[in-house]
Parts: sequence; C-alpha cells; structure tokens
Amino acid sequence: MTTSTFRRRNPAHTTANAFAQVFGIVVSGSLVFLMAVFFLLVGYNAWYFGRIFPGVRVAGVDVSGLNREQAELKLSQVVQYPLTGKLLLRDGRDAWVVAPAQMGMLFDPSATAENAYKLGRKGSLVTRLTDQLHGFQSGMDVAPVVILDERTAYRFLQSLAAEVDIRPVEASLAIEGLNVIATPGQMGRLLNVDKTLDAVSAQMQTFNDGEVLLAMDDRSPEVLDVSKPAEAVRRILQTPLNIVLPNPQLGEPGPWQIDPATMASMLTINKIKNESGISEYKISASDQMIRPFVLGIARELDKQPKNARFIFNDSTRRLDVLEPAVIGRSVRVDETIAAINTAINNGQQVATLTVDTTEPAVKSDATAASLGITDNVITYSTYFRGSSLPRIQNIKTASESFHGLLIAPGETFSMGQGLGDVSLDNGYAEAMIIYGNKTIKGVGGGVCQVSTTLFRTAFFAGFPIVERAAHAYRVSYYEQSESAINPKLAGLDATVYFPLVDMKFVNDTPYWLLMETYVNEGARRITWKFYSTSDGRTVDWETTGPINRIPAPDPIFQENPDFEPGQVKQTDWAAEGADVQVIRRVSRGGQLINQDYFNTHYAPWQAVCEYGPGTEDPERRAEDEGLCQ
Repeated sequence: MTTSTFRRRNPAHTTANAFAQVFGIVVSGSLVFLMAVFFLLVGYNAWYFGRIFPGVRVAGVDVSGLNREQAELKLSQVVQYPLTGKLLLRDGRDAWVVAPAQMGMLFDPSATAENAYKLGRKGSLVTRLTDQLHGFQSGMDVAPVVILDERTAYRFLQSLAAEVDIRPVEASLAIEGLNVIATPGQMGRLLNVDKTLDAVSAQMQTFNDGEVLLAMDDRSPEVLDVSKPAEAVRRILQTPLNIVLPNPQLGEPGPWQIDPATMASMLTINKIKNESGISEYKISASDQMIRPFVLGIARELDKQPKNARFIFNDSTRRLDVLEPAVIGRSVRVDETIAAINTAINNGQQVATLTVDTTEPAVKSDATAASLGITDNVITYSTYFRGSSLPRIQNIKTASESFHGLLIAPGETFSMGQGLGDVSLDNGYAEAMIIYGNKTIKGVGGGVCQVSTTLFRTAFFAGFPIVERAAHAYRVSYYEQSESAINPKLAGLDATVYFPLVDMKFVNDTPYWLLMETYVNEGARRITWKFYSTSDGRTVDWETTGPINRIPAPDPIFQENPDFEPGQVKQTDWAAEGADVQVIRRVSRGGQLINQDYFNTHYAPWQAVCEYGPGTEDPERRAEDEGLCQ
C-alpha cells in the first residue's frame, strides 16, 4: 500500500511575497527615474557650461545661452538707460527733466553679466535647481548693476536747491526814539537733498522713466512772532517806570522813576533761548546804564543795623531810649536789576526793589534786666583847660558818637569804628593836631582828649586793652587833674588816627556795657560812664612817672610868608622827653586775673615860633611877648 503526504500553502506567506515583488518593482522604477533625472540635469548643466541658463533677462534684455563676454557686449550695446532714460523731478507746478547719467548713474555691464551667469550656479543644490527651473519655465530678471556717483548727484541737487529753496526770514524788533518797529518773520522751505537722493536712486534702480517728487522741509525762523515783546516795549515807553520799596512806610524814600526817553536809550534787544530751548527776543536794560542807577538807589537806602541807644536812669534804674534801633537794609543789586528787566519784558510800569533787612542785636524795647545793666561800674573824667574853641567843639562832637552806645558781651570795641568819619561835614573843626613830627592845624584836633578819656575809663574798670598808642610827645592836657598838672598821669594817654592808629578794649564780662559821655564846657571836663553789672574785679596800678628825661631842644624860629610883617606867633610848644612804665593788676576775690604793662616813650619836642616877612629880631619880639620860652 502506497502512503502520500500533502502540504497546505500559507496565505500570509503568499501575500508577503507579493508585496516584496511589488516593492522591488517600485524601487527599481524610482531608481531608474532618478538616474534619468540625474543624467538629464548633468546633461543640462553640461550643455550650458560657460553659458547663461535659459530665461535670464537683464532690464528686459534676454541674455540666455550667452557666455559672460557675449552678455557683457550685448548689455553694453543695448542697455542705454543712464543716457536715454528720463527722470522728472517735480516741485508743485515746477518740473525738471534729467537723464540718470546727470545724476551720476553708471551701468556696469561686466558685473551685471557676471550676476546673470551666476544665476542657478550659486547657493545650495536646491536653490540652484529651483533657479534653473524658474528660469526655464517663466524666466528670471537679474537686477542691473549700477554705480551711483553721489558727489555728482549732490552737486546737481544742491544746484537745484538754489532755485527751489525759500530761506526763512527772521522777525525783527527795533526801537527808534519812542517808536517800536516790529516785523514778523516768514516761514521757509528747503530741499532735503538726502531724502530726494534716496527717491531718485530708487527710481533709477528700476531702469524705467518716472517722476520723483522733491522732498521739501519746512523751515521756521528762530523767531517768527515778535508781537508780544513789541507790545510790552510799547507799554513800557508810554509812562515812566516806577521803582519802589517793598511795603514802603510813610516818610521812606521813593519811588524812583525812569522816564520813557531815558528808558528807550537804556533798552537792548537780545535773542535768547528760553527754558524750552525756543529762541525769542528778550528786552532788557543795558547793564552799563541800569546798574549805576540801581547802585545810586542802594547808596540812598542801604544802612547798617544799629542798636538802640539808651541812658541809664539812675532814679528808676531803667533804660530810657535815647535813639531808637535802626533795622539794617541792603538793596540786592543784581536781583533788583532782574526785577526791572522782568517788568520791562512784561510791559509793567512798576518794579519792586529786592531788599534784605537785618534786625539789630538790641531793639528799642530792650530792658536793663535783659541786657544785664544794673549799675554804674565806673565814672572817669579828664580835663582840657586852655583848649581853643575849635578843640572844644571837636571834643563835644567826638564824645557824642559814644553817648548811649552799647558794647556786647565778649565784643572787642574799636574806638575808631565807633568814631566814624572825622570831617568838616560831620561837625568837626580845624584845631592843632600832631602829624608826623609837627604840630599842625588839622580837622579833629582834640579827638585824642576823648580817646584818652575812654582809655583811662577802660583801664581803671579793669577791661583788657588790646590796642593803644601814646602821643609822640607829652601833651599838658592829658596830665591835668581836677585842679593842677599831675605828672603821675603821664603814660596814660591814647591817640587815635583811624584806621592807622586805634584804641581797642574787650568787654570780657557776660553783660552788656552801656557808655555815657558828658562834656562840661565851663569846667573844661569830659566825663565817661560805664553802666553794666560788676563782676567784682578791682584794679591796682603803679607808675614810674616820667624817667630818663631829656630836655626840650632850643626853640626854632621860621618865616611864614602868610604872616604880616612884624607878626610873631608860636605854633608848637616845647616838651621834655621821657619814658614812663605803668603796671596794672586786675584782681577778683583777692585772686590776680590779669597783669599788663604800658610802656611809653615821649620824644623831646621843641617850640616853634613863626614870624612874618621883614620882621626885625624875631627872637627878641618873641621874648617880649612871652613866646617860645
């Protein structure tokens, strides 16, 4: 018996085999296609090796299939746009026709042919194939390579600007007499060369004729309108400008006026930039003219603050006002000039002075208790018997400068400053003074009687003396006691010739010091009083008196052409020279707090007699009259 074996076919295996067969066919077909495309492209590029691909144009000129030299030649022959093209430059109704070459345009056929040849040959493979396909199917344009000589273009446009530019006109403002001449400004239009050149370049790049609008910029003058400053000046020249004090009180000076004609001559017109950076005309008064005017006002108004002056009422033990306090005032010149200029620019007829005020240290309502003035701490007198009337006048005038004057705690008091100006205008007379090595007539002779009295008052009150100068020679006035000459007083004189020579002392107490001065003309006596609060100090002093004495030289006789014949007059007096040392000790509670020395050297002094021309034997005449003995 024969046995047979049967195998069943697997359906999945059959399907896989079929798919593999189909896939193999597709892959084989694709490879064949790609190979065909590859060989086609290779053949295409080989065919056009060294030549421009099909469909490439330059400014409408077909350069397909040409090599670079052929394309350059063709382009140079055909492309004539720089020479034949037309640009219409327009400004409103005005127009100018110009060839691109006149604007500096040059065509470069060599570089253009090179760019045409490179189309389809540069970039990635995809880019190259894409460019070749586009050129083959629909053509591609290559931009012409042009060169723009901007210097030529600028020169052309700048020459054109000379025709089209309208320069702005500045407003003007002038003053003629009292008339204000105002002319408004005018707007301008200027060719914007850069913007116009950009527009022209863009049009020329198209290689087509076309119209280009000139780019014009509006230009405003720095100052267009002057109506406001002109109106302000007109107003200021209608009436006088008044300059006033702020919050003036009854009886105070002012107002000060500048009449229109003077103001017109003062005014200056300047162009400035305001805070916003905008130019405008500013009207102001000439500094050379307005400053002296304001300084004149300042000289009239400025005053230093002054403490009130008092006398101590010994009965009530209170202060009685002798002179009220004075509030200091100072005109701020620069700020006032600025205020005047502000008024001028605003057309205002009133300008206010800028003033600083300073309150005095001691006002009129001060009390004795508030100043620490409780009693008379010292009274001292000197005598001036034999003084002439002019000398007495000077003593009275100088002493009045210090009557009721206050010295602050810790203050160094200067007699020269308190004295002020010694002049005929201030009530002084001419009398004999020591000047250099002579006794001559001068303004203020006798003031040293006052300085000597103050020196001794401060000396015996125990105040520190920081500056003192003696006279050149011994003067009998300063050695007079109440009834006689007392040589013990030699070395206690003080001269003042401010600012060269001064007498100063310090109020070294915590209390204010009030000074009172009294001149008894009949008794030929000047008395100085200090009022304050005693701190318990006492003064002990001693003197050598005049030592090392030197006799006076023989008198001198000299002719004076201003004298009458036979007239003899003594003009200087003899005095022996000497040295004096004074020692002062200031104590408090038995403890020495200060010791100082005052050394004085007096030069010997000769008498001088003067006589008129032709006087016989003037020495005998002087002896007969008791002169120069």
